[in-house]
Amino acid sequence: MTVIDEKPAPAPCPAPTSRPGPAARPGRGGPGAVRSLAAAGGARYAVALVVDALGAGLLRPFLLLYGVSVLGLNAGRAGLALSSGMLAGLAVVPLTGRWIDRGARSRPVAATLLVRAAGVGVLLTAPGTGAFTAAAVLLGIGSQSWPTTHAAMVATLADGRVRDTALAAGRSLRNAGLGAGALIATVALAGGAGTLRALAALTAAGCLLAAGLVLSMRVTAERAERAAPAQAPGTAAPGKAVPGTAGPGRPGRLGRLGRLGRLGRLGRLSLANLPFAFCFDVLEVALPALLVTRLHASPAWSSGIFVGNTLLVITAQVAVVTRLARYPRRTVFGAAGWLLALSYLGFWAGGGLGGTAGAAAVAGVSVLYTFGEILYAGSGTALVVAEAPPHLLGRALARWELSTGLGRAAAPAALTALLAVGPGALWAVLAGCTALAAVAVRRLGPAA
Repeated sequence: MTVIDEKPAPAPCPAPTSRPGPAARPGRGGPGAVRSLAAAGGARYAVALVVDALGAGLLRPFLLLYGVSVLGLNAGRAGLALSSGMLAGLAVVPLTGRWIDRGARSRPVAATLLVRAAGVGVLLTAPGTGAFTAAAVLLGIGSQSWPTTHAAMVATLADGRVRDTALAAGRSLRNAGLGAGALIATVALAGGAGTLRALAALTAAGCLLAAGLVLSMRVTAERAERAAPAQAPGTAAPGKAVPGTAGPGRPGRLGRLGRLGRLGRLGRLSLANLPFAFCFDVLEVALPALLVTRLHASPAWSSGIFVGNTLLVITAQVAVVTRLARYPRRTVFGAAGWLLALSYLGFWAGGGLGGTAGAAAVAGVSVLYTFGEILYAGSGTALVVAEAPPHLLGRALARWELSTGLGRAAAPAALTALLAVGPGALWAVLAGCTALAAVAVRRLGPAA
């Protein structure tokens, strides 16, 4: 791990339970990402992020193959078990949010890692459909709760635009880990069932190690607040009210109305997020189906687009978020919607060319789509964190992740059904819904 080596020499590592004070603006590119991760918890938390990313990359794409090739399960039953696990994970997200609102920070993050380690343990020790389903449920709970717990942890350890950049750096690292993990698992498939079992056991051990590192940080909202630097006159610490005003620290009618207004704006933002959430499955479901079934192009086009998207996200996420820090998050979020809508129209036009020319045009438009995805991923969670009342951060993040999860759950069926009607129906509906959501974000969303 190179996090410690990459830190600027004069800057001491921040205490894991305190909010860092004003820091130098994170640079762009790789070193800036490393500094941002260090600001979000130091080397211990960076190791936990690496383990999470690699573990997800090792297990998520190949869990179905593990059930079929190693455990000898029917493919239909294995797929149903995986779907059950993801739904169970979504059901637990609101409970995770309430736990966070009680002040917990490092414990929920560690719990997601421990639950995943337990899921892999069940996978390794108890063959059969029932055990595979139980493992899928545990892995689903851990993976679905991770974004909420991670965002709350970063929100406690970093402030303002440094926090936004740290979140972006975490996403870049996770994409890199997913790619590396998937590549390792692909190579391991050639080694047979024994190699896959060894990788699964290694993943479980890594999750246990990472959970121990996170627990050792002992981060809670209360400890972070006590460790925060003294506030300037007329300002308030997070979760506290300025004397003489209504706010989280002094319940009053104006304070309650203000918090209700903020929660209402976040609720509208979560509803507007549903069309945005379809963008991830456009890359994984709609484009491969379009290229293979409609354009009769080689599957290599789909693979190339996926690899290019992953590399762009890894290399450009932090730089783009840093560059756009001068603009309100709501403005960036709305711009993401327009870029995505334009890319959907571009896919429609490119696909109309047919054959290799159409595939090449779709690949070119995918660059525009990727930058729309980067803007969306870089502004959505950051906007929720910036706007949420401190004592309701967990519930706000849980609501956001639920909208993302529901959108992703509905996307495969909706996208394939629209494509069956025709490419025009698919891209016109996606572009229209995403553009409307962008307008809703701009007019009704929070102004942070």
